[in-house]
Amino acid sequence: MALLAQEGKYNLLPQADLAGDIERLQEDLRNERDKHLRTLADFKNYRRRIERDGNKVAEEGKREILRSLLSIVDDLDNALRWTGHGEQALVKGVPIIHQKLVALLEAQGVRAIDSVGKPFSPDLHEAVAVTERANVEPGTVVEVLRQGYLWKDELLRPAQVQVAE
Repeated sequence: MALLAQEGKYNLLPQADLAGDIERLQEDLRNERDKHLRTLADFKNYRRRIERDGNKVAEEGKREILRSLLSIVDDLDNALRWTGHGEQALVKGVPIIHQKLVALLEAQGVRAIDSVGKPFSPDLHEAVAVTERANVEPGTVVEVLRQGYLWKDELLRPAQVQVAE
């Protein structure tokens, strides 16, 4: 490294091609900006593809559920046709249809909340009535007015219940 003297001052830096350095740095900056823009565009495309694929999977899931429900609609149609053959056929057919629907829901991870005789829980129940009952602890569910359901251990619909006071 040579010491350069300029007007009585010493410069310890070597002579440099500043214009060339600036041009090289500007080119590096342009390249990095282009890489950034390409990465951003790739990410946007990835996000759109994931959303599209997620919607497609959701639609297929709905399709399978709806297809399963159609067989229950067929059974209800048959039950309505049986009403012409007497009330007894309808009385026998409706519980069978109910069992099929419950089995379909259970296959999808839906299960009824067991409430009667259990303590009232605001996380699982909606209290729609309060009643006095002998030999029943206050705050205990005594009757289910509308069944509640869990789906994969998450609340799908709370049970509407009558609670002892």
